[in-house]
Amino acid sequence: MAIKITDECINCGACEPECPNNAIYEGAVDWKASDGTSLQGTITMPSGLTVDADSAQEPVSDDVYFIVTDKCTECKGFHEEPQCAAVCPVDCCVPDEDHVESEEALLSKKAFLHGE
Repeated sequence: MAIKITDECINCGACEPECPNNAIYEGAVDWKASDGTSLQGTITMPSGLTVDADSAQEPVSDDVYFIVTDKCTECKGFHEEPQCAAVCPVDCCVPDEDHVESEEALLSKKAFLHGE
């Protein structure tokens, strides 16, 4: 299951540097599949979205920090727990019930993102 940031976010930014996949972005900031990953060229993300890895994509939120679901692995293969949730002072990094994934799927996503 990916993690999401709720609208209780206070925009402190503590989560962003903790993400090993660079899946967290400040509100209203475009994101790229290549940010913090080894992805290059035209790629198809786990959700089926096909993009140029270096092309800017629309922000998921304009108001608060957000997590790109296609880049979130819940820190599997890096840490014992999602680091965004561990450092969030207001507990707004929570499991995203709309994007449930097995540990195997999350580890596969990690391998996809980092060319393993």
